[in-house]
Amino acid sequence: MPAIKPFRALRPKQDLAASIVSPPYDVVDTQEARALAEGKPLSFLRVIRSEIEFSSEMDPYSHDVYAKARANLDKMAAESIFFYEEKPCLYVYRIFSGQHRQTGLVALCSVDDYLNEKIKKHELTVKVKEDDRTKHIDTVNANTGPVYLTYRDAAAPELAKFLDNAADTRPPLYDVTVENGDRHQIFRIDDAGEIAETVKHVAGLSALYIADGHHRAASAVRVGTMRRQNAGKHTGVEAFNFFMAVSFPDTQLRILPYNRVVRDLNGMSAGQFLAKIGEKFDIAEGKVSLKSHEMNMYLDGVWRNLKVKTEFAGGQDETKSLDVSILQNHILTPLLNIEDPRTSKRIAFVGGIRGDEELVRLVQGGEFVAAFSMFPTTMRQLLSVADAGKIMPPKSTWFEPKLKSGFLVHRLDY
Repeated sequence: MPAIKPFRALRPKQDLAASIVSPPYDVVDTQEARALAEGKPLSFLRVIRSEIEFSSEMDPYSHDVYAKARANLDKMAAESIFFYEEKPCLYVYRIFSGQHRQTGLVALCSVDDYLNEKIKKHELTVKVKEDDRTKHIDTVNANTGPVYLTYRDAAAPELAKFLDNAADTRPPLYDVTVENGDRHQIFRIDDAGEIAETVKHVAGLSALYIADGHHRAASAVRVGTMRRQNAGKHTGVEAFNFFMAVSFPDTQLRILPYNRVVRDLNGMSAGQFLAKIGEKFDIAEGKVSLKSHEMNMYLDGVWRNLKVKTEFAGGQDETKSLDVSILQNHILTPLLNIEDPRTSKRIAFVGGIRGDEELVRLVQGGEFVAAFSMFPTTMRQLLSVADAGKIMPPKSTWFEPKLKSGFLVHRLDY
């Protein structure tokens, strides 16, 4: 059973939160972060994307960049823009997005639970990205954004009820409506009895699952492991043995597709490419509302629907039957020679929140030649793959709404 614990969060003054909180580091690139932070001296992007404090020629992986992130956070703490909670607390994170609502628990999770697979993963990480966050966490001495976890609601039905009640019966610490209209609220659980009740609910789960944030989790664990080694003797209760996470029930999460665009057809003409695809897919002109084992492809200014033939659909295999696996195993790898989409420069990924219009724009812009609009992975599939100890292709899920960074920070020595 996984363990959680409360913590003394470093958090912003209430009246400044709206000018501080930002998108997480991994959903904006440097150029987007620079634009979002322009004219906002307190934007948390200056901590999690601190390369924006330098010229565009600066290496984003330079030590100076990580040192600047640390300096910016330290400065905000020194100026009381951020302050430490008086005692260890748990927090409730609630998001409203249109008619959708989800309510999760913010707490510290154990490095050992990750290592012992009580916190289960479903994706591999990319070394350069994991190295980046490892250096960031270690230099800044903090988890600046939570790992996004989920749990089986049916395994702990009282937990979600408890969290909803906690949010319904107290004023929020923060209540911020962001640019896209989503409303983010943070509530505090500081009563010892309520904290004990929450810990008990989580202890009844067999596992927690990483929904989003595999790089954040792996990097936090690397830092914790390094600090254990450097410390020699340690008690196991030091702050570096834990990382900040928010856990939502699986029934409340919403997964959008994670679409693909490719830069070339591996030397084939469009006609040759379509002929090869036709060996394993039924092809029809036009874009349709997708079902499992279907995808829409935009090529040469035309949308086509691709429906995989039954014998190539993966059968009962949890991983091979994923739509992203079908695309990878029957088109990207054998036809386009894109064997590792984590490292290939010939493919890019587009979150489903951007819509098919973004796919058309990218292809018509000339940088990409074809786009694939995917059917989204389901929560059932994600949990099944994780329980089986298997790995999905990268970028298999796009969770929406996204969390915000800057509400809560976990310092690794506090």
